[in-house]
Amino acid sequence: MLMAATVAYGAYRGEHFSAVAGFLRELRDDAANAAGFKIATLTITGRKQLTEAEVLSAAGITANTSLLFLDVAEARRRLEATPWIARATVRKFYPDHLEIAIEERQAFALWQKDGKLSIIAADGTVLAPVDDHAVPQLPLVVGPGAAAKAHDFLALLDRYPDLRDQVRAAILVADRRWNLKLKSGLDIRLPEAGVEEALDTLIALDRDKNILTRDLTAIDLRLPDRVTVRLSDEAAQAREQALKDKKKRRGGDA
Repeated sequence: MLMAATVAYGAYRGEHFSAVAGFLRELRDDAANAAGFKIATLTITGRKQLTEAEVLSAAGITANTSLLFLDVAEARRRLEATPWIARATVRKFYPDHLEIAIEERQAFALWQKDGKLSIIAADGTVLAPVDDHAVPQLPLVVGPGAAAKAHDFLALLDRYPDLRDQVRAAILVADRRWNLKLKSGLDIRLPEAGVEEALDTLIALDRDKNILTRDLTAIDLRLPDRVTVRLSDEAAQAREQALKDKKKRRGGDA
């Protein structure tokens, strides 16, 4: 009981001192504003995704903040801790003008992890969750670790535009290698090393054999010296029946 009371009292003291500090800051800013240091004009540049109110809130700037006591280093630190903001500068021009310039991260891809979908930047930063009713048209990567590795892999995939346009999702397996799920439902299993060579092989097979439009469920490129394919159930049954028919014909000829 004594420990619980001590913890509760400590929490109370923390809240009390925080409230007192906030009250003193308001008094300080009120005095500075009355002396002519109230922020009268504000310039914010570089924002596209964020609203003016969101930028000010991220910087910790309120309607009562005075220019005189505004800590530009702290405001910049707070801004750059916001996922959408890559870089920020904050400058004061006395007596009453504040200038904020930000560089926003760009939406690069969608990342699916544990059933949740997020928008990520090229550096893997999670920018925002995705609203199911407004899914942006971006490449989709799936799996733990995929956000951090998406940029390099998707840059490689961009070298194969005909294949890229057929991809529904790139799936990172065991944080080591990628699988591609095509819009047709076909799975392409890529190796951990030699991915570019494997993709070259795939493109050559499609050019010569139309392998991407065959009745297949999977193409396995993980071994450097062979390509393994898995037939769909219908194709496997048709192949089995064809082999039976071939054996019967051979038996009749005998």
